[in-house]
This record gives sequence, C-alpha cells and structure tokens, in this order.
Amino acid sequence: MVDEKRGRSGASPYVTQIVGDTLRDLTEKRLFELVRGAPVPNHLAIIMDGNRRFAGAHGLDIKDGHAAGRDTLEQLLNWCLELKIRILTVYALSTENLSREPQEVAALMDLFDKALRDIAVDERVHRHQIRVRVIGDRLALPDRVQEAIGIAERATERYSAYRYNVALAYGGRDEIVAAIRALAREVRDQGLDPESIDSAAVSRHLYTRDLPDPDLIFRTSGEERISNFLLWQSAYSELYFSDVLWPGLTRLEFLRAIRAFQLRRRRYGE
Repeated sequence: MVDEKRGRSGASPYVTQIVGDTLRDLTEKRLFELVRGAPVPNHLAIIMDGNRRFAGAHGLDIKDGHAAGRDTLEQLLNWCLELKIRILTVYALSTENLSREPQEVAALMDLFDKALRDIAVDERVHRHQIRVRVIGDRLALPDRVQEAIGIAERATERYSAYRYNVALAYGGRDEIVAAIRALAREVRDQGLDPESIDSAAVSRHLYTRDLPDPDLIFRTSGEERISNFLLWQSAYSELYFSDVLWPGLTRLEFLRAIRAFQLRRRRYGE
C-alpha cells in the first residue's frame, strides 16, 4: 500500500524537494562552467513576454505581473554582467502595446518612469560603466517618461564598457520606414545618389546605428515569433524560444539559452 504522505517513491515531499533542489543546483553549476568556457553572445536581445499570463496563473493583478517582470529584468542584468555579455537589448514595450487598456498602460508608464530614474543612480551601473539608452518613438511616451529617459541617458552617456538598450514604444517596421524617409530626404536635399544606397546606408539611420546586430534573440513564453522586434538587425541572429513566462525565468533557463547558442554553427547564409 502506498504511503499517501510520502508518495509513490516512499520519500517525503520535503526530502524529494531537497533532492530536486540539489540536482538543480548541481546542473546549474555545471552549465555555468560550460558557458564560461566558451564564447558568449556579444549582443543579446530579449523579448520579455508573458507578464500578463504569469499574473493570471498566480492570481495577481496585471500590474503585479509587470512588476514581477521588472524584478526578473534586474536579475537578467546581473546574469549578463556575470557572463560579460557586453550588449543587452530588451523589448519592453511595442508600439502595439500602447493600444492596451489605459489602466495597464498607465501602470507600465509608472514602472518605466521609476526604473529609469533608479538606474541613473544604480551603483551597479556606474561600477560596471554601463551606458543606458532607450530606442523607440519617445514622442509616443508621456512627458515624465521622456524626462526619466533623459536622466538615465545623461547619467551614463560617458560609459562604454557595457551597453544596455531598452526598446520602448518600439516597432521594427516603423524603424525601417523612418530610415527610408531619412534617406529620401538626403536624396532630395543633399543630392545623394539613389544607386549608392546600400544596407550600410540603411543601418546608419536605425536606432542601433552604433551597435552590432544581435547574435542571439531570446524570447520567453512559448511564442515562436519576433513580433516586430529588430527586424532589420535580426537577419542573421540565432533565435531561442523558451516556454517559461518572463517573470518565471531562472538563471538555469537563461544559461540553457546561452549554451544552446554556443553549440550552434553560425553560417551567415553560407
């Protein structure tokens, strides 16, 4: 007869949990050693998806799901510093997200406002010399968030050891259209020869003009698409999709994504 308190294995739930935690810790330690022993992405881009589903699954308000996602982002920055990933770009708010319920959008703006002001005085940011920049349509954001962006960017503008880019009110198609318009103005006003326009010319007019393209784009939540994120820049990026909802992302799952990247052979169209 099975002991219901101990389960089918005969072990108590407490012992089972200890064994599980120990195995997880050992796996994480070994994986970290493997990851540290191979080249990591120079530029990692993250599609942080799943805050609202996480909130629903845990009986939380949507705003609390977004707050949990913010906490995970704080941890992510630590994990990237630990591995010396030099450039991190996160998709925090798409242009489409702005059409959500006003109450949810207002709560997001509160988070962005506070997070940007906090990062301007974050000891970790200054110790590691992280340059913070926001990419996207800033004019679509409230004045207070635009002000917070300016505070964060001015506080870190002289740094270059690491780059931390936050995509707010961002849309990949809008970014490309803006680049085309800028080139069209150069043709009209500066006599630019249309035949001289190449991919490098387009890249010079993107938000990421001074950054290399992402090596790895990592999306959480089980969705397998890039949702209008870095469309031009992702031409040869490796993609990694995880079923984990963004606020539930663990260091172990993050290391799995980096290790999967390391085990791939990048061919660049060859």
